[in-house]
Amino acid sequence: MILRYGMVGGGPGAFIGPVHRMAAALDGEWRLCAGAFSADAGKSLGTGAHLGLAPDRVYGSWREMVETEATLPPDERIHTVAIVTPNHLHHPMARAFLERGIHVVCDKPLAVTVEEADDLCRLAASTGLVFAVTYNYSGYPLVKEARARVRGGAIGQVRKVVVEYSQGWLAELLEAEGHKQAEWRADTARGGPSAVLGDIGSHAHHLMRYVTGLEVQRLFADLGTVVAGRTAHDDAVVLLELDGGVRGMLMASQIATGERNHLRLRVYGSEGGLDWNQEEPNRLRLLRPDGSVEVVHRAAGTRAPMAAAATRLPGGHPEGFVEAFANLYGEVARAVRGRDCGGGPTVHDPATGGDKAPEPDFPTVRDGARGIHFIDAAIRSQEAGAWIETDYTPP
Repeated sequence: MILRYGMVGGGPGAFIGPVHRMAAALDGEWRLCAGAFSADAGKSLGTGAHLGLAPDRVYGSWREMVETEATLPPDERIHTVAIVTPNHLHHPMARAFLERGIHVVCDKPLAVTVEEADDLCRLAASTGLVFAVTYNYSGYPLVKEARARVRGGAIGQVRKVVVEYSQGWLAELLEAEGHKQAEWRADTARGGPSAVLGDIGSHAHHLMRYVTGLEVQRLFADLGTVVAGRTAHDDAVVLLELDGGVRGMLMASQIATGERNHLRLRVYGSEGGLDWNQEEPNRLRLLRPDGSVEVVHRAAGTRAPMAAAATRLPGGHPEGFVEAFANLYGEVARAVRGRDCGGGPTVHDPATGGDKAPEPDFPTVRDGARGIHFIDAAIRSQEAGAWIETDYTPP
């Protein structure tokens, strides 16, 4: 069964909305059926017409959309909504759709405050609905391979983690020129209290957690605003203490002139290390104690079943950003079918001797909440000029 979804946001001039639509369409598991694509009703209707939607399923506001979709028969209403709006709208929108029994895929960050994030965790848990947050870099096959190798002990005991996300697109004051993407991100009321951590630092934080399985226990943050005339953070360095005393560092910058989308993760253990760079996503470098390097190529050298499952093409045919995004949508489709369509694939459960549904391999609302608490702790550290304890369990 093809699943039906609607979208809020993603209208004229948007970047991430079209990416979601491409990713959802890639494997033929989803069909876009409804949308409120802009706060401007005319622009929303125009986008819906361009996408071939029925006029009565294109809405002038997201509130109209959620109220109308909730009244449609089960075989017509959307199963899931994709929320791809500025950050301050994520919480009210996600809450409204959850309250009406509609699954949620929300772009990161989950919310702008810890209270909002925790509220969505509680509501998602009480409804039992699927809630994914699109930390899409976890969808890359070689990120999954790195995860399997680190957690399987291939590099020994983890000692240090370094994650960097550097961009240069905000090296100039683009928000003063009316640049749509820069304008709302640089507005703390809409983008959240730390622009650089909300926009890209949250990706780096999740990537580190996804691969290593380690949580931040303490941090010391230096958050800055470099470009004159800007009021939001555009640069950050955060020292980390992870589980078991593992040392770490997270750097996020949007004023790194000349950088494009430099997301890089390095994990160093007692018996080796690994290095993955998002701009060369089909290669994973394995570092040996003697200084030699083994390069694992996507498809040809992967061992982890989850990496193989996330691979579509033979080695040598590049896979990238949209495919990684599509892997998340595929996992969400499996979870939605498992809940709404009378079950799905199962795996053996050694604890009970029976079968159980496999754990979802996509970032959940709880992952999103951890990201918001990380940002909050970094801001408190910056304000105090001190290390901050960050132990947190989502509700």
